[in-house]
Amino acid sequence: MTQIEDLFARNRLWAQRIKEINPEFFSTLAKQQSPEFLWIGCADSRVPANEIIDLPPGGVFVHRNIANVVVPSDLNCLSVIQYAVEVLGVKHIIVCGHYGCGGVKASMEDVNHGLIDNWLVHIRDVARLHDDEFKKAMTEEEKTDRLCELNVIEQVRNVANTTIMRNAWASGSKVQVHGWVYSIADGVVHGLCTHTSEGFQESVGSKAAE
Repeated sequence: MTQIEDLFARNRLWAQRIKEINPEFFSTLAKQQSPEFLWIGCADSRVPANEIIDLPPGGVFVHRNIANVVVPSDLNCLSVIQYAVEVLGVKHIIVCGHYGCGGVKASMEDVNHGLIDNWLVHIRDVARLHDDEFKKAMTEEEKTDRLCELNVIEQVRNVANTTIMRNAWASGSKVQVHGWVYSIADGVVHGLCTHTSEGFQESVGSKAAE
């Protein structure tokens, strides 16, 4: 059996297990998509949205890219946000980064990574905005983890500054944008900030607020 054939076999076993637990699961799922959450996360294979927040298929609308970046030039991400807010009517947008992010680490290296450097420049911009903080005595791991947090916070602001969100809030929408960071080491999510129609607030007690 090849690796791809193994995946087909795994899929059939998974579908069978689900139907044994809930015979109507797939027929019900096929009729609608009504998640209350949009997840904008990192493409890292160790950070699966549904599993982390323990929601079944259909519970969360997902967009992932390298280092969970949200920029005006990314029409893919903006289209996802617009669909989630204007069509699906999600109540919460979650920007979730993770400690030890490879994209964040790469952005801190003074080497040529090729094409991806055009994407990493957005994270380098975040680091530049907080240049004074990175001049403090910190280990490389501490610097990386701190930039992971700051990157999430900046991307939350970027989501909030899109015309999509400004129009939604102007129309009375109560959708909230949250910044989270996930620890692969223990599986726990930490809240960093929240942006609502009323403004931005960092979470009390988070590392980012220290």
